[in-house]
Amino acid sequence: MKNKLVLLFIITLLSGCAVYGIHQYDSLFGKASIQNRKVDSDSVQGRHFSQSVQPILESRCVVCHGCYDAPCQLKLSSTQGIERGISKQLVYDGSRLLAEKPNRLFIDAKNTQDWRDRGFSPVLNERLQSPEANLAGSVLYNSLLLKQSYPLPNNHILSKEFDFSLERSQTCAPVEQFHQVQNNKPLSGMPYGLPAINHAEFKAIEHWLKTGSKMPTLDKLNIDLQQEVDKWEAFLNQDSLKHQLASRYIYEHWFLAHIYFPSRDETIFFKLVRSKTPPGQAIEQISTRRPFEDPKVARIYYRLWQDPATILAKTHLPLALNDKKITRLYKQFIAADYEVSELPDYDIESASNPFKTFKQIPVKSKYQFMLDEAQLIIMGFIKGPVCRGQVALNVINDHFWVMFVDPTLNSSLDVNQFLASQTHDLALPAQEQSNALPIFSWLKYAKSQDNYLAAKSELANKIFKQGEHLNTNLLWHGEGINDNAALTIFRHFDSATVLKGFVGQAPKTAWVIDYALFERIHYLLVAGYDVYGNVGHQLLTRLYMDFLRMEGESSFLALLPSKDREQIKTHWYRGATPSLINFLQKNHQGFEQETGIEYVTKDPQKELYQKIQKTLKPVLNTQYKMDQQQDSMALLQLENIPPAAINLLPQVSFIMVEDDDKHRGYSVLHHNAHFNITSLLNEKGQRAYKEDTISILPGFVGDYPSAIWYLEKHQLNDFVEQLQTMKIESDYYALKSQYGIRRTHADFWYYSDLLHRIAKQYKGIEFGLFDYNRLENR
Repeated sequence: MKNKLVLLFIITLLSGCAVYGIHQYDSLFGKASIQNRKVDSDSVQGRHFSQSVQPILESRCVVCHGCYDAPCQLKLSSTQGIERGISKQLVYDGSRLLAEKPNRLFIDAKNTQDWRDRGFSPVLNERLQSPEANLAGSVLYNSLLLKQSYPLPNNHILSKEFDFSLERSQTCAPVEQFHQVQNNKPLSGMPYGLPAINHAEFKAIEHWLKTGSKMPTLDKLNIDLQQEVDKWEAFLNQDSLKHQLASRYIYEHWFLAHIYFPSRDETIFFKLVRSKTPPGQAIEQISTRRPFEDPKVARIYYRLWQDPATILAKTHLPLALNDKKITRLYKQFIAADYEVSELPDYDIESASNPFKTFKQIPVKSKYQFMLDEAQLIIMGFIKGPVCRGQVALNVINDHFWVMFVDPTLNSSLDVNQFLASQTHDLALPAQEQSNALPIFSWLKYAKSQDNYLAAKSELANKIFKQGEHLNTNLLWHGEGINDNAALTIFRHFDSATVLKGFVGQAPKTAWVIDYALFERIHYLLVAGYDVYGNVGHQLLTRLYMDFLRMEGESSFLALLPSKDREQIKTHWYRGATPSLINFLQKNHQGFEQETGIEYVTKDPQKELYQKIQKTLKPVLNTQYKMDQQQDSMALLQLENIPPAAINLLPQVSFIMVEDDDKHRGYSVLHHNAHFNITSLLNEKGQRAYKEDTISILPGFVGDYPSAIWYLEKHQLNDFVEQLQTMKIESDYYALKSQYGIRRTHADFWYYSDLLHRIAKQYKGIEFGLFDYNRLENR
């Protein structure tokens, strides 16, 4: 009873008008010091966290606090992130003049004290370890308590007091200043803009915090799994120059992947990291801004580091490793006929240019390696740190298909010699490092791209004389077994998704990617991109990607009749600037060969899509083809709804349909049409609203749902009919009121849990928690 009165007294004081700063907290609870919260996983406290606390944090907190874009950099997806705490520094800042010091969890600091030295404030109590102090001194507890005390207003739509924009100002107050949040923003309790966690969940978190917030260490790997890790680390760390160069290449393409061993009962994910220490010793990660920067050690060791974080859909890049894969890598990089006379250095000008660094490895080996996991490599720039934000992604259309040049044709002696001669013009913006001058640098790279395309056209004219190879045989057929041969990319304004197969209706544009283009996309947007870089670096990356997109589109256009190419390209770039038009025309005029494909219709682009689909049919992934279920057929009607209705829909909507206690999931993707996508700052001015389309897909596609709908099967036809006839915002409001699960819904968390359970059934190993930072307030 005495403890409860003390706690009540403290909370009353802290929520009053008096100002309690650091000195006041010191006098109440003693000076702050780092606490040792680690316990064994099989201890009572360790099991309590894993079984009773972590599931609540994941399902209620990590859905907003999980990655780079977590408010206040609070990442609750791992025990290390919980201990790191909060920071006012913005990770995504499109206006910073100088690059920021990186603050990457697990990489840039070794322990909690390092994070405090970097300016992070704790969310757990770091003073006197008493039950009262552990609650009163915890930002996490006070944030949850604030929501319990001030629940969401009983309205469908939250007022403007709630700011859900990605660029919103954030309240990152340490506990000594939390009384100001309580007084000035009482409705900012956690979960922000969502219903409070229930009483049982709150009491479970409270008990954990009160008893010292103990968290378990990772379990030791079982013998079978450790043997798999040992086998791969042995393969990646052999002494020969050939092995070392191959391992460097593999690492620089796989460093974002979530590696797992599918033959094992328990799925544990690993990251491929650079370490100062060899296999058999504890991993000491090498911290550099980019994966190809100077490690400043005599020897790098490539290690498999167990990732302790919760898997999030927006960053999940699963990669299966097995004996078949290790045999494939040996064939590609070790058994291949080439010699490595010396290892390349880490000078930034050469290290940022893979055509220089890995010039000794045959093009075919490198290209086949990338093609084997093409979706993974492409997803790197979608799910890596570059993905956050409209400025980063308005360089691509909302829906397009991707296919690849066959590696046999793309790795001839002529191509190898050509790329060796073009290393200067294939330089990438990462060589400017993280503080770039965009205009001067852009002019330099524009000239290099111009030179490269002219030389490429000359080579293509030589290789494809009289169109003898310029047909669908040019494309990689996935060796008859690999469904990475055809991909679909959906952009959702400020996020994106990559799927296997040709998904959705025929898109406006398509890309054909060759080795040089594939490599540059990766080293521009994944390996070479620094999310902490200055505005010049970010802008230059965006502008350079314009070149690469147009190059991929031009390769697709080359398969069309020459008389139609200019007209189609002009339609893709309606309203573009004169300078861009001149660039496009110069690019188009460089390649003179007629296609080797015979066309018989007046719509050659549609006909080409059909021919490519027929050619790649043996390897086309059909996971996202709608079945013949009654609800599927009803929802497919939405693909033909009028533009006025489409324009009212958000980018990503998830639908759950109940049928006799079973549930099916569907996605409604709204694709924004544009006259062109060359303008960095004029998104609305380039929008072709009347040309917007939607895709209806089974399962849940997209990592950031904007709208969630729940329907019983008998309600489907009415839902579709109402949606088809929407014209104004009030129509959407009425539909949402009847069928939507708004962020203010009293049972929001019940439906959130159901959504994730259904998603697990659809996604399997690809499952990760969705992110709710883009949930609409409509």
